[in-house]
Amino acid sequence: MTKRVQVFDTTLRDGEQAPGIALNPDQKVRIASQLARLNVDVIEAGFPVSSPGDFEAVQRISREVSGPVVAAMSRTGSEDIVASWDAVKDAESARLHIFLATSQIHMDHKLRMTEEEVLISVKSGVSRAKDFTDDVEYTAEDATRSDPEFLMRVLRTAVDSGATTLNVPDTVGYATPGHYGALIKRVVSEVKGDNAAVTVSAHCHNDLGLAVANSLAAVEAGARQVEVAINGIGERAGNASLEEVVMALLVRSDQFDATTGVDSRELFRTSMLVSRETGYPVQYNKAVVGRNAFAHESGIHQHGVLRNRATYEIMDPVSVGQSPDNIVMGKHSGRAAFKHSLAVLGVDLNPTLFEQAFQQLKAAADKQGVVNEAQMKWIVDDVVSRMELFESVAESYR
Repeated sequence: MTKRVQVFDTTLRDGEQAPGIALNPDQKVRIASQLARLNVDVIEAGFPVSSPGDFEAVQRISREVSGPVVAAMSRTGSEDIVASWDAVKDAESARLHIFLATSQIHMDHKLRMTEEEVLISVKSGVSRAKDFTDDVEYTAEDATRSDPEFLMRVLRTAVDSGATTLNVPDTVGYATPGHYGALIKRVVSEVKGDNAAVTVSAHCHNDLGLAVANSLAAVEAGARQVEVAINGIGERAGNASLEEVVMALLVRSDQFDATTGVDSRELFRTSMLVSRETGYPVQYNKAVVGRNAFAHESGIHQHGVLRNRATYEIMDPVSVGQSPDNIVMGKHSGRAAFKHSLAVLGVDLNPTLFEQAFQQLKAAADKQGVVNEAQMKWIVDDVVSRMELFESVAESYR
């Protein structure tokens, strides 16, 4: 039976924590509205106690955006939890997201707390959140560097106190797929067990470039929620990329036997909106949503794609909102692609003129890289004009 994986989008919380990003409430509402069109399951709208602006943004999203669950993050203290609830209480569906670190390095140097103090704080915080809503998520920050035995104790305490979602984050991007998958499998077996009310969640950072791979390993191990961000933005090297995780589950359904509710046709539009609002550009070769994700310049690849797109594309660009026509004319392009590009322009040259134009294309591409549509028109006009001039001169000598 195909597994349903919930998509928890943290672009507006963890994503915004990327250095230099500061979204105002209007921007957050615009992005949240698009995330609703994308059909994510949960929008983590922010950290209300962190600033008046963030409180306003979370409150407005709760009131103005319908569809997804709206979540607010807080520490285990009562003041944080009350502020979060005040911000999300008007949402159609609201979630309180409580976090406290469980690794020894965090407990010793950041929290200055013992294991017993952490257990007491988790119990108190989750129970307080439960006073407001039945939808409570607990995150064991730095779970992948925590003592596994202690981590299981904390997670069991969270469930006993009312948590319905257990997030096991790789906060610093330390895990590998095998390590992370095994940890998630243990949580599913020892903590969740047969409790259908509890969902195990994965939240992975990309410090070693493994965030997406680790998230997918978590799904294979039994996680039924993935916490992701558009374009992979976030602290340091960022979060697992929403578009990559979603499309991996879709394209490789034979491997994962899992599905999401995301409307993949909205992925590119969402990516461009987030890039514009945050000021963070999308790298050209970014999977799924990069401008080169479906672009072809190599003549061999172009020839194959023009015959059948499946030769070099494992996704339909239209399925993610990208253009299906992305043949790029450059120094590596071949005659088949050039003929196709001319046909798109409505140009049909005889063999002689075609070869002359093709050689001019190559010369131009050697100098500048990509030859655009306007330049191709100029090349065509040039070779035609030269031929007309030659024929005119030849006629005068007849």
